[in-house]
Amino acid sequence: MEATQSRVAVIGIIVENEDAVEQMNRLFHEYGPYIIGRMGLPYRERGVNIICLAVDAPQDIISALSGKIGRLSGVSAKTAYSQVTSDI
Repeated sequence: MEATQSRVAVIGIIVENEDAVEQMNRLFHEYGPYIIGRMGLPYRERGVNIICLAVDAPQDIISALSGKIGRLSGVSAKTAYSQVTSDI
């Protein structure tokens, strides 16, 4: 049986629609076991929130989370992957 590779990644999130925050927090809870940490910065002058989400998960899990976040109305998400992997 082949081992699954876990990768470290950062998901950068821009929230322009505060109505999407509740749905996004539900996703963070659902994917909680994979989240290393998060940092949020309210940018009040521009009316946006900037979130950095650090994760350690298989690539398909990271892609699924990033995609679900990016499909929320008024939310953009981009992922940067490290070359650091490990078998899980």
